[in-house]
Amino acid sequence: MQELTPSDLSILLLEPSPTQSKIIVKHLAEEGVHNVEVAGSIAATVDILNDHKPDLVISSLHFNDGNALELVRKLKSDDDFAHIPFMLVSSERRKSQLEEFKQSGVVAILPKPFSKDHLGKAINATLDILAPSELELELFDVHDLRVLVVDDSRLARNHIKRVLTNLGMQHLMEAVDGKQAIGLLQEHMFDIVVTDYNMPEVNGRELTEFIRQKSTQSHIPILMVSSEVNDTHLANIAQSGVDAMCDKPFEPENVKQILYSLLNQD
Repeated sequence: MQELTPSDLSILLLEPSPTQSKIIVKHLAEEGVHNVEVAGSIAATVDILNDHKPDLVISSLHFNDGNALELVRKLKSDDDFAHIPFMLVSSERRKSQLEEFKQSGVVAILPKPFSKDHLGKAINATLDILAPSELELELFDVHDLRVLVVDDSRLARNHIKRVLTNLGMQHLMEAVDGKQAIGLLQEHMFDIVVTDYNMPEVNGRELTEFIRQKSTQSHIPILMVSSEVNDTHLANIAQSGVDAMCDKPFEPENVKQILYSLLNQD
């Protein structure tokens, strides 16, 4: 696949403030992105999307006629738009509010104001999704890897599967929670488990403890995906036996590096 650069991107920017939109457009230009269309409302956004599909949607949180969470859910539930990466730019700091976006499969969440590094990282994550490169392993053929993806959010599972598929993984099974994952582990063999932490009935820590203590696949690598960042929480997860952790949003380059490290171990 031909390598994409920021200058190749077509971006739809949703921002109700003309001043803020000018600032963001300027920052994008500094990153080499010049093809930017601006919409100030949800209605205008829908009209533009029905006319043509951008490579990336960048959105503020609140509009007079709705909010970004309603929009991203609508897009991710529509086959015509679900593939379009969605990036949130917001001054919102409340964990409960941002958690819903993390579970919805957004490619990045940028603080407002954001730094050049924030924006550059998010643009690179978008390029990794649009023009992926396969994971090259020494001990495995990436096409043969058997992967179990566990997450109670359908949108999050779809995003994780897209990232893994882009890396060349073709044999993916999914579970809606740890309880279903345990059933699948008793019936199938896997090469790696990618699991969320916060899930009903059986969470990611409990699933990991089952795999390590009761499963015939006790040595399988486990990548835990969690939006939790406090030290106590991370320590509890680490003690359960996970091999690696990554944050939501599930960023392709970070995931690629983690998987390379996990799967190239003798």
